[in-house]
Amino acid sequence: METPAAAAPAGSLFPSFLLLACGTLVAALLGAAHRLGLFYQLLHKVDKASVRHGGENVAAVLRAHGVRFIFTLVGGHISPLLVACEKLGIRVVDTRHEVTAVFAADAMARLSGTVGVAAVTAGPGLTNTVTAVKNAQMAQSPILLLGGAASTLLQNRGALQAVDQLSLFRPLCKFCVSVRRVRDIVPTLRAAMAAAQSGTPGPVFVELPVDVLYPYFMVQKEMVPAKPPKGLVGRVVSWYLENYLANLFAGAWEPQPEGPLPLDIPQASPQQVQRCVEILSRAKRPLMVLGSQALLTPTSADKLRAAVETLGVPCFLGGMARGLLGRNHPLHIRENRSAALKKADVIVLAGTVCDFRLSYGRVLSHSSKIIIVNRNREEMLLNSDIFWKPQEAVQDVGSFVLKLVEGLQGQTWAPDWVEELREADRQKEQTFREKAAMPVAQHLNPVQVLQLVEETLPDNSILVVDGGDFVGTAAHLVQPRGPLRWLDPGAFGTLGVGAGFALGAKLCRPDAEVWCLFGDGAFGYSLIEFDTFVRHKIPVMALVGNDAGWTQISREQVPSLGSNVACGLAYTDYHKAAMGLGARGLLLSRENEDQVVKVLHDAQQQCRDGHPVVVNILIGRTDFRDGSIAV
Repeated sequence: METPAAAAPAGSLFPSFLLLACGTLVAALLGAAHRLGLFYQLLHKVDKASVRHGGENVAAVLRAHGVRFIFTLVGGHISPLLVACEKLGIRVVDTRHEVTAVFAADAMARLSGTVGVAAVTAGPGLTNTVTAVKNAQMAQSPILLLGGAASTLLQNRGALQAVDQLSLFRPLCKFCVSVRRVRDIVPTLRAAMAAAQSGTPGPVFVELPVDVLYPYFMVQKEMVPAKPPKGLVGRVVSWYLENYLANLFAGAWEPQPEGPLPLDIPQASPQQVQRCVEILSRAKRPLMVLGSQALLTPTSADKLRAAVETLGVPCFLGGMARGLLGRNHPLHIRENRSAALKKADVIVLAGTVCDFRLSYGRVLSHSSKIIIVNRNREEMLLNSDIFWKPQEAVQDVGSFVLKLVEGLQGQTWAPDWVEELREADRQKEQTFREKAAMPVAQHLNPVQVLQLVEETLPDNSILVVDGGDFVGTAAHLVQPRGPLRWLDPGAFGTLGVGAGFALGAKLCRPDAEVWCLFGDGAFGYSLIEFDTFVRHKIPVMALVGNDAGWTQISREQVPSLGSNVACGLAYTDYHKAAMGLGARGLLLSRENEDQVVKVLHDAQQQCRDGHPVVVNILIGRTDFRDGSIAV
């Protein structure tokens, strides 16, 4: 028989279990209350009578960050933010395709040194931007993409144009967030703007569901039933919806900081700089390769140019660094880069990586000492485990070059090294002069046309290049007149950037003449945007090298595979198509080949009068080749 003393411990377990169960229940209820926003709503009011909307918060942050333009293709999901931007003096520029809006934001970012902004509607509006966002990622352009989305309550429930947009953009963007409450708009956008410019710049994406952008009364009308439901379940659902709405707007209009956050930009240490100074001071045949990263803020182009001139090291310029030293500078070497890299004993790769453009590092001599400088640690060491090894790897670019010059003050190098490199340039220039004099079977000689473009190009011009064969030749013959005056797609090699880049460039630099060099294949992507140029009164000049084909591909495909399939186009009247959109159109052909300069001047004058212009240049399919450049 059990004794009372033995039974006591078992009986004492019940109060402990009850206490644990109550504690768990209370914790669960408190957690649920927190998730439902009940505690937050106790301290922060919901202004149900306000007609304000989340778009105003978006516009306020953009204005506080100095944004002057937002590029878009309108959609109902994003209308509030566009209207709010207009009211705050941010110019809303609408395009005919979403990809153009992002390309324009990319150009704005590159030329202004700030964040370029584009806004597009949900679903297909966003999927249309993927190529441009990837291009910006590869080019390391700081852009902010604002995307509409279905209501937070209706996501994953089959709403119109609802897709998992975050999964789509996470591989492409440094920062990828969906805003879930109106009060989160401001801090989220501030963080996004800082992320776009910090470290290695790049695109960021902020998803703005429709219910965080529209006013309370409109969201309430869509979300909460007009008539109170009957029955317990209906009342519970009605309460949940009303609380969800309250949490969405609680604290929405309380003052918050809107201005820029501090940026995190890597800087070389004094020890790294000193080691690089010692390496370069012993060089006999030094060489620099400057890429787009060298032009990133906060280092100004003028200071960088002065530093490169003071350093006195011959250099190759690529990407946004083209034009850094102006036209025909003695330190700027333009041809035979691979041969020069093989001969150099010390090479500084500043903002350049060993990808396909440097043959993955195979063009670098094993006997050379390599100093590589880049903001991105992974890209900096690309292929270093296979084809090359750095002597020093530094996370920095522009400011590093300035510090390097300080440490090498008074250092000079033998002039015969620069003269040797320039002699190779002169030989290549003579080769092009000979090609320009060669007859073509029909139409115009593209080399001769581009030489005349080079002679006509004004000092205040910005060059936008978009194409293959024609543009590849132009890269050798047409020189940007100064820093930040050359826009090409970058490492992704994207066709179709032209119209968007021209749009962003002209708005960013209204006093510059924007000259766009197109291949006829690439121009097909941009033609419709001449409607955009006309509507927004944006005068740009497009020179279309029209050889009726995808000639860069055809040159390889026909000899190797014996067919020109899918490579042929027509000698289309692109100038007439542009005229149909309200632009001006001019034709250059064999019939007026002695008037090339006159036609270019006529196009310039029409641009100066405020008209976008297309010059359709009929060029022959020549057989001239020189290495990888077809002309």
